[in-house]
Amino acid sequence: MATNAESQASDVIKGIYCFQMLQGKTFIQPKREILSMMDMAKWLQSSAYAELLGFIQSLNMAIRNKKISDDFPKSEATKQMLQILDTLDQWTEEIKPIDQPQRFGNAAFRDWRNRLCEKADDLITPLLPDDAKESIIELKAYWKESFGNATRIDYGSGHELSFVAFLFCLCKLEVFHESDCCSLVLQVFNRYLDVVRNLQSRYRMEPAGSHGVWGLDDFQFLSYLWGSSQLIDHPTILPKSFVDPKICQENAHEYMFLDCINFINKMKTGPFAEHSNQLWGISGVLYWAKVNSGLIKMFKAEVVGKFPVVQHFVFGSLLSIAKHEVPRRV
Repeated sequence: MATNAESQASDVIKGIYCFQMLQGKTFIQPKREILSMMDMAKWLQSSAYAELLGFIQSLNMAIRNKKISDDFPKSEATKQMLQILDTLDQWTEEIKPIDQPQRFGNAAFRDWRNRLCEKADDLITPLLPDDAKESIIELKAYWKESFGNATRIDYGSGHELSFVAFLFCLCKLEVFHESDCCSLVLQVFNRYLDVVRNLQSRYRMEPAGSHGVWGLDDFQFLSYLWGSSQLIDHPTILPKSFVDPKICQENAHEYMFLDCINFINKMKTGPFAEHSNQLWGISGVLYWAKVNSGLIKMFKAEVVGKFPVVQHFVFGSLLSIAKHEVPRRV
């Protein structure tokens, strides 16, 4: 029997698959539309904003109270996507950091990203149905922005958002289906986290637009949002539990939130309350459901609601800047 959360998730996901204009659909080169603060209202009222937020929230519901090791369907497209991410990780091993005087921002990352751009067609096109091959022009725009900026050699929540936009577009193109909801987060996105963490540490990438000690995390956000959903109604692991490094180490392989904390504990020294003050504050919340709803509000305000984060986001036919029209009930 499907849970109420799963039913809600299914209803939202079904809305994604109403993209029935593929026949004769013209795919276009995506371009920036958020050029100044004046454009933020246009973004917040757009189809792209409404659809992306709905997608993120539906996946949030789908993985509620689920572990990474739980048995859920793994489609051929999911397996292909995981193989692509494995390839990217292999490139990170092959492209060694160069000797340079700067401590941060190793220039070898530019070679890695150049390869990402050069190989984009070869990697992505095999995923696409025959009637959607031309969509590669739009998919590449999000794909290339999913792993960091080559000029600044930085990475942040805007790049993470681009990867989720890429996955959403693949859902619209029916590469992924309703049955892929859990695997998109707990396998594909989780593997993506491994890839970008390796990039961050190997090439000493800078945080993009970090709030420092007052930010949630130097690099990620959605891994906490979705990770908190996994822990809703957990019988023993409460929000106060994640400040215990042992609990994080023992459960990091099952829960993204704890894996993120475990990664921070490895990368940073000193008292947790000092280097990760926002997360320390979350540990004082009584229930994971409250943490999850709070992170959704924070995501709207601090990620998709902030001009510096979304100013580089691009729009095409799959993710449109056109005003979102709420379907009328018949």
